[in-house]
Amino acid sequence: MNTVTEVNEPYDLVVRSRRTVLPTGERAAAVAVRHGVIAAIGALDAPFAAAEEVDLGDVALLPGLVDTHVHVNEPGRTEWEGFASATRAAAAGGVTTLIDMPLNSLPPTTEPYALAVKRKTAAGQCFVDVGFWGGAVPGNLPQLRPLHERGVFGFKCFTCDSGVPEFPPLTPRQMREAFAEIAMLGGLVAVHAEDPDALGEPRGADFAAFAASRPPDAERAAVQRVIRLVEETGVRAHILHLSAAACLEPIADAQRDGLPVTAETCPHYLTLAPEDVPGVTGTSFKCCPPIRDKANREELWGALTDGVISCVVSDHSPCTPQLKRGDFRTAWGGISSLQIALPVMWTAAASRGHGLDAVARWMAEEPAALAGLDARKGRIAVGHDADLVAFAADRTFMVDPDRLRHRHPVTPYAGRTLSGVVRATWVRGVLVDDGTPRGELLTRVRP
Repeated sequence: MNTVTEVNEPYDLVVRSRRTVLPTGERAAAVAVRHGVIAAIGALDAPFAAAEEVDLGDVALLPGLVDTHVHVNEPGRTEWEGFASATRAAAAGGVTTLIDMPLNSLPPTTEPYALAVKRKTAAGQCFVDVGFWGGAVPGNLPQLRPLHERGVFGFKCFTCDSGVPEFPPLTPRQMREAFAEIAMLGGLVAVHAEDPDALGEPRGADFAAFAASRPPDAERAAVQRVIRLVEETGVRAHILHLSAAACLEPIADAQRDGLPVTAETCPHYLTLAPEDVPGVTGTSFKCCPPIRDKANREELWGALTDGVISCVVSDHSPCTPQLKRGDFRTAWGGISSLQIALPVMWTAAASRGHGLDAVARWMAEEPAALAGLDARKGRIAVGHDADLVAFAADRTFMVDPDRLRHRHPVTPYAGRTLSGVVRATWVRGVLVDDGTPRGELLTRVRP
């Protein structure tokens, strides 16, 4: 157990659990908090004096999740989502830190003025801690350094149409220029990797036609292009929302060669399958890239277990219900799962023999490391922010869309029975409720 030098004042908070998920595994422990930071970790019955004490018994204590892939959409498309609603949903799902994507808001976060607008909009609304990605788009190469200096956590780009006109994709030449500039900054580039030449229009209205229009080879070709650019420029690159197992071999080869390439996947790619989609109107299942078959899904689980895929994040991509109507040719492609990503993952992981420590690694520790927040987020460890989650891992519930906190209760998990209920969430040692939003706005370098 870890502890720090005692001082002559009580702790602000002590949380005890027989199932505390530490970096070394799950064990009985008491976690003591002072001034928003984990100050000591001791045995379950450690005599820590505190202003407040919580005994969770057999309810697990997890590190707060870090979700590095969230589309908040505010300002500009606040009718889709917003900082207040998204961060309430995050806290209800055990997410204590999220990094907001640069597109779907207006203006997109592609230059310093837009970042300032977004930070001003978010201020005072957030129930969890929030950071921001910058964007790399045609024509904004001179803006990358100023954005980096203002603390964005990296730069997202697309190799294909993003779905919104104000965030166009980079051409291969523009990608190389952006990668080279970001490498010079020591930054991170995150890539939506699908080859536009391999994409087409769906030849029907159903899910099968949509999935066929975005084949696995489109992902593999784009991932291989990213890897070549990493070799040329030395940039650190992260593959977003990996869905196709066809990409695993080139990523694993790049990692074995020592190239700085990482990858994430999402709960929907690890738990859903085409057989789950209820006909032409099951557009709550539509996302880009698409959900793939069960054999592909099991290969993703293998890569996650082996570490080729390091992170599991939500890619929370909400929109208005109107944009989800119609069929798979016209509906918006995005899945909203910020609030239920943890139980979705725990249900599937436990059925495969994984423990809570593995889920915490995939959804807290590794995303924190990706964002450079691992010195303060993602683990229950002395000196880290006291971002904690009480998680009743053995309790089950049925997903009721009306109980979701994000703005529009549209979800492909409606009616599913899941394991794991979030009982409480603390951000920097303060219990999150629906009262005062106390989340901080984060920058890449801590002030």
